[in-house]
Amino acid sequence: MKESMYDRIYSVVNMVPPGRVATYGQIARIAGRCSARNVGYAMSSVPCESDVPWHRVINSRGGISVRSHGEPSTAQRRMLESEGIVFSERGTVDLERFGWRGPQSDIGSDDR
Repeated sequence: MKESMYDRIYSVVNMVPPGRVATYGQIARIAGRCSARNVGYAMSSVPCESDVPWHRVINSRGGISVRSHGEPSTAQRRMLESEGIVFSERGTVDLERFGWRGPQSDIGSDDR
């Protein structure tokens, strides 16, 4: 059975550990055959009962993307902060400090 694009995206997002974030573009590159926009659509389609950590995916500027109501998700920020992620006064995350380095970075190390 062929894996759907959303299934590939969700598989990659499931690899992002607590206390780390990934960008939409990064997830797209790792999942393959999709765009950052596709990742955004997939994140907005995560079912409520799912355990996919959608909140760990942010934009390339380190910010929480604006939702359909025109504001960033305060729930997403709270979830990230509860995992130890710190936001600047401008509302961004330091990707050098909190960015996930990809699946290979998780093998046998905790680089924090």
